[in-house]
Amino acid sequence: MTPQLAFLLNQALQYLRADNLDSAELLLKQALSVLKTNSEVLRLLGVIEAKRGRNQEALAYLKNASKYDPKNGLILSNIGNVYSALKLYKEALAAHEQAISLAPSYAEAYSNKGNVLSELKLFKEALAAYGLAIQLKPDYAEAWSNSGIAFSELKIYDRAFMAYSKALEIKPDVDYLLGNFLCTKMLTVNWDNLSEYMTLLSENIQKGRKASLPFNLVGIISSPSLLLSAAQTFSEDKFTEDFSLGPIVKRSASKIRIGYYSADFHNHATAYLMAEFFELQNKNKFELTAFSFGPNTQDESRQRILKAFDQFIDVTELSDQQVARLSREMGVDIAVDLKGYTKDSRPGIFSYRAAPIQVNYLGYPGTMGSPYMDYIIADPVLIPKSSQIFYSEKITYLPNSYQVNDRSRKVSDRVFTRAECNLPDQGFVFCCFNNNYKITPATLGSWSRILKHVEGSVLWLLEDSEIAKANLIKESEALGIKQERLVFAKRLDLPEHLARHQLADLFIDTLPCNAHTTASDSLWAGLPVLTLLGEAFPGRVAASLLTAIDLPELITRSQDEYESVAIDLALNPTKIKAIKERLKENRLTKPLFNTKQITTQIESAYIQMYERYQANKMPDHIYIEPTVIE
Repeated sequence: MTPQLAFLLNQALQYLRADNLDSAELLLKQALSVLKTNSEVLRLLGVIEAKRGRNQEALAYLKNASKYDPKNGLILSNIGNVYSALKLYKEALAAHEQAISLAPSYAEAYSNKGNVLSELKLFKEALAAYGLAIQLKPDYAEAWSNSGIAFSELKIYDRAFMAYSKALEIKPDVDYLLGNFLCTKMLTVNWDNLSEYMTLLSENIQKGRKASLPFNLVGIISSPSLLLSAAQTFSEDKFTEDFSLGPIVKRSASKIRIGYYSADFHNHATAYLMAEFFELQNKNKFELTAFSFGPNTQDESRQRILKAFDQFIDVTELSDQQVARLSREMGVDIAVDLKGYTKDSRPGIFSYRAAPIQVNYLGYPGTMGSPYMDYIIADPVLIPKSSQIFYSEKITYLPNSYQVNDRSRKVSDRVFTRAECNLPDQGFVFCCFNNNYKITPATLGSWSRILKHVEGSVLWLLEDSEIAKANLIKESEALGIKQERLVFAKRLDLPEHLARHQLADLFIDTLPCNAHTTASDSLWAGLPVLTLLGEAFPGRVAASLLTAIDLPELITRSQDEYESVAIDLALNPTKIKAIKERLKENRLTKPLFNTKQITTQIESAYIQMYERYQANKMPDHIYIEPTVIE
């Protein structure tokens, strides 16, 4: 290699490390014009294409590189990474194993193998692979970080903290490390140095750094601007718009074809909310297809949902590009993403443009920050007009709450006693069955002040884990609340969980992330929900539900008002009784649980989206008129 070509290659590497992919590619292609069989030049061009998400192009470069250098473990490990991105996990594991056999001291191959095993949810096996990577390279921050993720998935939180802390010590700017670390702290109510970490997190998001996965922020960030910035950074990093499938040919048909994409077509909160909605959609106007990439559980919810769709397709084994291509071949007009950035989501499907109209709905409480998501379904409480600037999507405004509900959700006939739920025989029962990660120091401080004002009252909480329980007790005692004032509820099947709500007197909500499905569960079970209105979508959901069930007096707008109303209701039995009576009356007469009505309204939204598209109009905000359907 001449000095000039060596300089080109070195300069390209520097551009690549700085994520200046275009400049790196330009130099590498200059080198390739002379060094047509140089495996390193071909490998780096493959890495660039992989970084762009152009996996087939990446694979072509890397396989060509391997042809000229078949014993190069680095190339084979790169090939494994591309196979993994294509969800070809069997091929990915084989490539990493081959890389390890050729280069047994190459730590990255072990870590990459661990990543594939994590994708397959084989977290114990993944930890073994990360451990081998760390043995070879003790300062391998990414392997430590990935170990933290695997430990968290296994709920071995003490080891997760150790792994994350080690990664932060070695290399604090590992992609999304800080957010994962903070998420684990919130899950376990470990608030040591929380404010300092929160300040650092906010600063990093403002600077456009890859500080946190978007979903890790919903329980701790109240700023809609920061939530948008984090979503945009993540989308640009992981799921950039890809035009490789070409433009979609416009079609016109008698029925609008709707595709619903989710990993949650089984016993899951999304299925519990949406089952009746799927059943009620007008099959004369719409053709419904489910694209499922979750577990095939064959449980009650899945069996019910299967019957509601015209077609139900398991796409678990297909790559994002293949799912998008299939959607196009099937003529899907409107692709509805029910996952967003929640666990097991697949935003990549939509980056390839699975349908001419793409909609973000229900699963993720916020913007996806992506140029290819056209609409988000919301309501005026969730997203006031003044907040539209914080959403990359155009807003489809339903006239009542955005949240669809299933009126056939069963409440068990079982009558729980206070004793079997470890509640005292007497005293007011405040409850919050939100996940523990939604409880912040400010929220717990507010609850402690409420408990101090209501003698003999208790707070009934969901028990997520032993470590979270212990930390909640510790933090409460530091605020002057004795351990016996906190009662913890184990998880139960939904019908029995709904039935035990009868023992509580008032559900008190969290902020910056409200109760979502837990709020509608509570209202459906007849338990009033007191909420504090937040700035962003996650903190406005309970207010949306309470507005739709006509209980606006339970929506507060300051911490002082929230505490004052909670105390007043606890100390005045006639007031709480009157609210419970109104809730009972409103439950089946107001819009919140009128599934037929919201189904018709969402169908109207689909029709307007479709008509705009057919008229060659760009997506715009849509306002659905109120309808009354008994």
